[in-house]
Amino acid sequence: MKFALIGYGKMGKTIEQVITDQNKGDEIVLKISDDNLHELTIDNLKKADVAIEFTRPDAAIANINICFDAGVPVVVGTTAWLDKLDEVSKTCEAKNGALFYAPNFSIGVNIFFEINRKLAAIMDAQPQYDVSIEEIHHTEKLDAPSGTAIRAAEVIMQSLKRKSVWRLAGAIHSNEPNALLITAKREPHVPGTHVVTYSSDADEMQVIHQAKTRRGFAEGAVMAARWLKGREGVYEMKDLLSF
Repeated sequence: MKFALIGYGKMGKTIEQVITDQNKGDEIVLKISDDNLHELTIDNLKKADVAIEFTRPDAAIANINICFDAGVPVVVGTTAWLDKLDEVSKTCEAKNGALFYAPNFSIGVNIFFEINRKLAAIMDAQPQYDVSIEEIHHTEKLDAPSGTAIRAAEVIMQSLKRKSVWRLAGAIHSNEPNALLITAKREPHVPGTHVVTYSSDADEMQVIHQAKTRRGFAEGAVMAARWLKGREGVYEMKDLLSF
């Protein structure tokens, strides 16, 4: 396969290493960083079978759209743009494109989501437990809370009827009884930790996912890219993992 990497920072370089280590005869035909944005063109993208995009929220939609214009499937790991997902999905359909998005490409995190989905359904009948989320990331992460924490909150709220909205802890209205609070922390050299806590007066339970390195995210993104080739439409990790 021929890959285009849109975003060649730490994640892009880790993705490159994963592709190299898999030793499948793949080729990276395009690497886009802030230093060569002028090379992100339709003609250059057409050299690739699939693009993997890890950049910034303010750049993601434009990057996705140019992939659609080039007829290149795109895997997107950038977060904090999903409020525009409906709009992007319509563009994808109109241009017969292919988009694979995820707030987190780690296989372990997506199992974490599924565990929390099932646990929330059980805890819906146990109103003595309040639920909260804490996420910790490196200081370079721009969005807070993380897309992963938001997705975990959404998954929980699908089954836990007493929570209908998530709030950033300490923000206005964060004391609403129906609010699921997310605490966001930024510390040096932390790839990502997410903790879901159910707490009552009697006891406490936690479900924790702790990333050790960026490699898990990169491996999931490359797996998604290989799966997306030849498809049309909008997909996410549940389609790849068949949950």
